[in-house]
Amino acid sequence: MTTITTQSWLSRLGQYHPRLIEAAMAMNDNDLPRAEPLLRAHLKEDPFDVAAIRLFAELAGRIGRNRDAENLLRRALELSPAFTAARANLALVLYRQNRPAEAIEELNRVVAEEPDNAGFGNLQAAALSRLGDFDDALAVYQTVLERAPNQPKVWMSYGHVLKTVGRLEEGIAAYRRSLQLTPTLGETWWSLANLKTVKFTDDDIAAMQAALASPDLAEEDRFHLDFALGKALEDRGQADPAFAHYAAGNALRRTQIDYDPKQISGQVDRSIALFTPEFLAARAGQGCDAPDPVFIVGMPRAGSTLVEQILSSHSQVEGTMELPDIPALALRHRPYPAAAEPLDGAALRALGQEFLQRTRIQRKTARPFYIDKLPNNWAYVPFIHLILPNARIIDVRRHPLSCCFSNFKQHFARGQGFSYDLGDMGKYYADYVRLMAHVDRVLSGRVHRVIYERLVDDTEAEVRALLDYCQLPFEQACLTFYNNDRAVRTPSSEQVRQPIFRDGTEAWKPFSDHLDPLRAVLGAVLDHYPAPPPAW
Repeated sequence: MTTITTQSWLSRLGQYHPRLIEAAMAMNDNDLPRAEPLLRAHLKEDPFDVAAIRLFAELAGRIGRNRDAENLLRRALELSPAFTAARANLALVLYRQNRPAEAIEELNRVVAEEPDNAGFGNLQAAALSRLGDFDDALAVYQTVLERAPNQPKVWMSYGHVLKTVGRLEEGIAAYRRSLQLTPTLGETWWSLANLKTVKFTDDDIAAMQAALASPDLAEEDRFHLDFALGKALEDRGQADPAFAHYAAGNALRRTQIDYDPKQISGQVDRSIALFTPEFLAARAGQGCDAPDPVFIVGMPRAGSTLVEQILSSHSQVEGTMELPDIPALALRHRPYPAAAEPLDGAALRALGQEFLQRTRIQRKTARPFYIDKLPNNWAYVPFIHLILPNARIIDVRRHPLSCCFSNFKQHFARGQGFSYDLGDMGKYYADYVRLMAHVDRVLSGRVHRVIYERLVDDTEAEVRALLDYCQLPFEQACLTFYNNDRAVRTPSSEQVRQPIFRDGTEAWKPFSDHLDPLRAVLGAVLDHYPAPPPAW
C-alpha cells in the first residue's frame, strides 16, 4: 500500500529550509512531538510553502487526523495544482476515510502523470477493490506487475483480489511469488495461512521459523509470522506450540493497539439507559421506510459470512461487504448514543436515506435487497432500527469459547482491537450479549437470531426460518450456497465456498487448557449459552 512518506525529503535535504529539514528528519525517526512545533513555526513564517504543508499533512495522517490531513493537502493543491505527490497523498487519505470513489478520481490524474509508479497503481487497485470493481482492480495489478515485476507487496495485494474472486490457485501463486522476492514478509505468510485451506509444508515452516529468527525483523513481520506459524502448527495437531505463537503474536499486536474495553462497556450501559421502550415507541416508524438493507451483526468469526453467503444465493438478495457507514453515521455527532436523543423524525429519515445513498455504489445488481455484513454493527442496532425501521437485522451467535478463540487466532488488519487479549475478548463478547438481550426485551422479535451450531446441525430448518424472517420465498440455491461464485472479502472466503462442516465448532477444544482467562471473564455468559444470563 502506498504511504505518505518522508523518504523523498531525506534524499533532497539541501533544497529546503533548515527548520523543515529538521522536521523531516524528526518524522523519519517517528519523533512526531518534535516535528510538530517545527512545522508550525515554519508555516507561520511561510504559510504558502506547499512542501511544508504536505509534510504537516503527513504528520496529521500518522496520528489519525485524516480530516486535517485532507484539508492541508487540498490547500497545497489549491496553491500548486501540479503537485503530484500531494495529490497522491490526498488519494491515500481519502481511501483511509472509506471514500474510495473520491480517491480514484485523484488517482486517475496521478497515474496518468506517473504511470510507472507501482505504489500509485497499487493504491488505485485497492480503491477499485473496495468498490467491488474487481475486474478493473485485477487489470491494474497486472499492468503494474508487468512494469515492475519485483514488488513483493504488490504481488501480495494481487493475491488478495484473486482470492476474493475465487481464483484460489492463482492467488496462492501470487503469494508464493511475493515470498520468493521477500521471504521475511510476514503479511504474505499470514495471507497464505488466512486462506484456511492451505496446508504448510515442512519447508514452509522452516522458512517461517528462519524469518522469525532474523534479528532485524520488523514488528509487523514478526506478529504476522507468529499468527501464520500458529495456524501451521495447529493444522498438525500441535496445540501447545501453536498457542504459544498465537499468544506471542497477539501480545505484540496488543502493544500497538490503543484499546480500552471500558469504552465499549460504557457505550452499552448508555445505550441500555437511553433506548427504553418509551423512547423507541415515541419514534416508531419515523425513519426511512426503505426495506432494502439486511444487516448481519454479531461477533466476528461467528458465522456471519456463511449467513451472508446463504442469503446472497437468493435471487432477491445481493451481498456487498462489511460497510463502514452505520458507525460513521452514528458517531458523526459524538458522543453516541447521546447524540441520538435529540433526533426528530426528519433527522431520522434523513440519516436512513443517507445510508442508502452512501451504500448505493456497492450495489452491482438490480436485486431489491442487499446485505451489510459489518459484524460490529451490533453496537448500533437500536440506531439502525430508528433510522431504517423496515430493515432486516440478523444476529449470528456462536459458542463463546469457539468464537472467541477463533478471533484470538485471527489477525485482523484493522477495527477489532478487542481481539488481541483473551480478557478483552471475553468482555467484548459479554457486552455484545448484554446489549442484544436488551434489544430483545425492548424490541421483541425485531432481530432474528441464528445460532451457528444449530445452523450446522440442521441447515435446512435454519435457512427456512431465516428466509421466513426476511419474508423471502425458499430457494434451493440457499442450501447449495457453496456454488455461489460471488466475490467474498472476508477471512472465511474459502470456507463458504464449501458445504457446511462441523469441524470448526470443535477447533477450540485442543486449546481448552489455555482458555481459563477467557472463561473467567465470560462467567454466566458461557454458562447459559445460547441464551443470555437470566439476570439480563
